[in-house]
Amino acid sequence: MQGDLRPKLAGIGDEAAVDLTGQLAAIRRLGWSGIELRTVDGVALADLTADDLRRTVRQVRAAELDVVCLASRIGNWERPITAPFDADLRELDALAEQCGEFGTRYVRIMSYPNDGLGEPEWGARARERVALLAERAVEHGITLLHENCAGWAATDADRMSRLLAAAPSLRLLFDTGNGIDHGYEALDLLRPIAGHVAHVHVKDATGSPGAATYVRPGDGNARVVECLRLLLNSGYAGTFSLEPHLVTRPHDGVSADESAADRFVDAGRNLERTLRELLAPYAAGTPAHGRS
Repeated sequence: MQGDLRPKLAGIGDEAAVDLTGQLAAIRRLGWSGIELRTVDGVALADLTADDLRRTVRQVRAAELDVVCLASRIGNWERPITAPFDADLRELDALAEQCGEFGTRYVRIMSYPNDGLGEPEWGARARERVALLAERAVEHGITLLHENCAGWAATDADRMSRLLAAAPSLRLLFDTGNGIDHGYEALDLLRPIAGHVAHVHVKDATGSPGAATYVRPGDGNARVVECLRLLLNSGYAGTFSLEPHLVTRPHDGVSADESAADRFVDAGRNLERTLRELLAPYAAGTPAHGRS
């Protein structure tokens, strides 16, 4: 890792509050400079009315926060490979315009859960769709980030490589905590693809596939510290975006409640401490060695 040793920290706003005012307040309590947007007042970004979008842009600017990424529904658990593709194209076009308003270039996508197809056909369709989306994103001047969550390339580094080959402008979003719920070892997945990671979500969990219990970063079994160390040693200089899932879990239909902001801030403080400890060796002029 080179240059400024201060990590770039952000958080997915609706993990802390449903309403935008609460989202912005939680980030400001942490003293961070960035926010990642997914929903505002329970409405997905691409579905905001023109008036609500203008209000959102005004509030974010007034809070003096940088928008680091827009989290879309493209290719996620709600949209399997057999779902109409037009919905994803419309969402991408809408979010591309919003990227201009918010001053960001990243949009998060996934790679389409299966819906009864054989693996070869599922993979071919997923690669074709993502390639078309990535080309369209380039035309808009933005970059798509594929997350290790839902879809054909969600849990397999070789499939991610094949997806990158099909869509050369695509970059990867690595989530440290998805492996527990989805049944894979996150650190093993990260090793071969670390150089392609352009954005990071931080969460941690205990439990088993389909039955994860989310905890503060570093308190669980996702080997978050080792994942972050590997990223730093690989030269990662992007944003660490907090997505703790302590209260909010979109895939389960669970939104933030009155306790969410305090728990979000507590998780953020834990992330700060973890990163300070990891970055200390760099300040001393030595890499952050350790198991990775």
